[in-house]
Amino acid sequence: MAINVNTIYTTVLSILNKEQRGYLTPFEFNQLATQVQLEIFEKFFEDYNQYIRMPKTDVEFASRMDHIREEFQIFENTGNSIAVPAGSAQTNNVYNQPSDLHRFGSATFNKGLNSPPIEIISNREYNSIKLSPLTQPTTNFPVAKYQQDKLTVFPNSAPYAFSDVTFNYIRKPKDVVWAYTVGALGQYIFNNSNPVGAGVIPSTGYVDFEISDSQQTDVIIEILKYAGVVIRDPQIVQSATQLSSANEANTKR
Repeated sequence: MAINVNTIYTTVLSILNKEQRGYLTPFEFNQLATQVQLEIFEKFFEDYNQYIRMPKTDVEFASRMDHIREEFQIFENTGNSIAVPAGSAQTNNVYNQPSDLHRFGSATFNKGLNSPPIEIISNREYNSIKLSPLTQPTTNFPVAKYQQDKLTVFPNSAPYAFSDVTFNYIRKPKDVVWAYTVGALGQYIFNNSNPVGAGVIPSTGYVDFEISDSQQTDVIIEILKYAGVVIRDPQIVQSATQLSSANEANTKR
């Protein structure tokens, strides 16, 4: 389950205001929350890479590797190549990756038999395989060079279509947004309607955290660390850093 953005914002404000240490505006919170979510999201891959080398436990619900895998599965996506921007040169065998692609996984070629997977190779490898008729790429055994967010697929099978290539990838989390209206006293009032009503800032409405609620404690602590910098209170930074270190130590035991 995703983390409710209003829950996090009100919790952070409660902690900051407990001793009248400062205040975070919605704009400041949205910036910090988006940054923290991205940092935690990126850490999933580091942790997964670490746990995958460890012996896997057979105890149900206790596998750290499975837990991390579940954390980022919501961000897995598939999509076709996107159109080349207006004014750009269009080449038959060059395919632009989806606009929301964050980490490339694999790709399949939809012109071959049963949509074969595309083998990603280097320039050096391609120069080697094209020298021999026996190793030439075909629609059933395609290869590609992945450079500058594009796939150059071989063989070059005209006619060209964006649906020729399907990308399997991890997308980036959406920016966190605490949307609000301004009350009669100038106070910020959370707007939980989607679609939004008149006078809502920003006009796109609220966006919850996409990472799971198991990360809620980490989210609050990390936002507090940044908030201490914003309101120039080193004690907040120090306290949040200590909590973060203790929480990380408990997780790795």
